[in-house]
Amino acid sequence: MSAGALARVATVAFQGVEAAPVDVQAHLSGGGAPTFTIVGLPDKAVAESRERVRAALFALGLTMPLERVTINLAPADLIKEGSHFDLPIALALLAAMGAAPAAALDEWVALGELGLDGGLAAVPGALPAALNALERERGLICPAGNGPEAAWAGGVDVLAPASLLALLNHLKGIVTLAPPKPAAPKRFAQALDMKDVRGQETAKRALEVAAAGGHNVLLVGPPGSGKSMLAARLPSILPPLLPEEALETSMVHSIAGLLKGGGILGDRPFRDPHHSASMPALIGGSARVLPGEVSLAHNGVLFLDELPEFPRGVLEALRQPLESGRAVVARATGHVTYPARTQLIAAMNPCRCGHADDPARGCGRQPKCVADYMNRLSGPLLDRIDIRVEAPRVTAADLALPPPAEGSAEIAARVLAARERQAARYRKLNAPKGVRVNAHADGDILTASARPDAGAKALLETAADRLRLSARGYIRVLRVALTLADLAGAPHVGRAHIAEALSYRLT
Repeated sequence: MSAGALARVATVAFQGVEAAPVDVQAHLSGGGAPTFTIVGLPDKAVAESRERVRAALFALGLTMPLERVTINLAPADLIKEGSHFDLPIALALLAAMGAAPAAALDEWVALGELGLDGGLAAVPGALPAALNALERERGLICPAGNGPEAAWAGGVDVLAPASLLALLNHLKGIVTLAPPKPAAPKRFAQALDMKDVRGQETAKRALEVAAAGGHNVLLVGPPGSGKSMLAARLPSILPPLLPEEALETSMVHSIAGLLKGGGILGDRPFRDPHHSASMPALIGGSARVLPGEVSLAHNGVLFLDELPEFPRGVLEALRQPLESGRAVVARATGHVTYPARTQLIAAMNPCRCGHADDPARGCGRQPKCVADYMNRLSGPLLDRIDIRVEAPRVTAADLALPPPAEGSAEIAARVLAARERQAARYRKLNAPKGVRVNAHADGDILTASARPDAGAKALLETAADRLRLSARGYIRVLRVALTLADLAGAPHVGRAHIAEALSYRLT
């Protein structure tokens, strides 16, 4: 250890799902009272690293140098958040002290939280950090609990020690750490089946169309009509995640610290927040700007039950993510963007009491009750919902019917075939990245895909005029009609497809 010693260790800071490079610099200088200072816009968790690092060094049998210790997190104008800075700070300090091989650390990106005994605890963001290390042509050092997750990045060397001592022994060549293996993909229990649903044939058809084209859906019906039951079964007819979709979605869940066990997602996420959810919970934010439910449902399903009961401001904030496929959280210190290409399925009663359409239990405040309840939803929000369908009251006769012959497996096969047609078409048309289903198509790509015949064009133009469809509404009817054509294996959109698509906007 010598005065003026300087050592560096690479790490990352998270901005949305992106990992920005950070250079951790440790400098020892003589003169004056011993201090331990961390600079470079650290948050409270980073500032508290001093005590965890101090205790971890003591566990190794080392003491803090009796000099001025300065830790600089560069670039200095980027906010540093999270406990994952513990490990790179400790390694940079050990290298400056001569207790760790500085040359060996040049090949790695490090992150991890230190325990007071020198152990390493898992931290969020290992998968984005591993991808960042791969881009920088370095390996990744992370806690043992993050090793199986980081290994999914592929092509990057990963060291996953359980403690700081084990890592130092590996770097010095005393004991070699075995590389971690990717954990099994995380699967969700999938015991639900469309066969469980009695009646509601129109709603089931609407969900099949929605699943095939990635469309947003609103189910309207009285309490107990099976709206939540139908929504919970939507994932059972969706196609499996594509490899790139699994990686995109898993990165969001990694940042949120939800990849327990290290396995990336194997199934499409299904998120169903309560209607008391706040705007940060749904859109993203909080003190550390974490992803919200709309981003955690990326490439999956976001189910909002009792839609009008959500706060008006929260619902209006949904408009931008539903349109653009991304959630932008603005702060005074900058903007953070999370992917939010989610499929919304919402459910609501026809009025506050729920019995507006039931003659036997008529609502005494009609039509004002219905109008007041529907007015909680703005026109621009409803315009972003492609399919609106009624789920009427289920009768005793419906419940007595035998199970349907067709279940989720049969519907899922048709959905998959329709999605494969869409994927092939958008590849052929050189569609922008991320356009995989009809709900994402727009402009010339949509026009070239739909190719409506003369009868279909005439019907759509007449309906647009009489129903006063906005430009967005017009495009969304055409998208749904294109999905109906894909389900039927038709080469272009016909009049029947437009007619059915329009029927999903009249409820």
